[in-house]
Amino acid sequence: MSYVDGFVVAVAAENKEDYIRVAKEAAGIFKDHGALQVVECWEDDVPEGKVTSFPMAVQRKDGEKVVFSWILWPDRAARDEGMKKSMEDSRMNMDMSQMPFDGQRMIFGGFEKMLDL
Repeated sequence: MSYVDGFVVAVAAENKEDYIRVAKEAAGIFKDHGALQVVECWEDDVPEGKVTSFPMAVQRKDGEKVVFSWILWPDRAARDEGMKKSMEDSRMNMDMSQMPFDGQRMIFGGFEKMLDL
């Protein structure tokens, strides 16, 4: 069954176009190495929480938006190999100091799909 890598990050609203550019470049690399789909979603209706929330999880600051994204892989083995190859791909050698977001506040993880209707 398919496998999903999920990500949540805070991006300064003024960096939206830069984020889209970087995301497109990375998506191409992931797809070249086996990803079926890469989806990037920009905050539209993301409420503040009292106990937990997307904004709290990424420590969203004033002027930032939450980005929710995922990569769909055929299965876990394809993800493990594809992610390894993607990280080794010379096109992925981006200067982290020039990323349009703070990677230290990124939340990410791999998930087995359990329902797909």
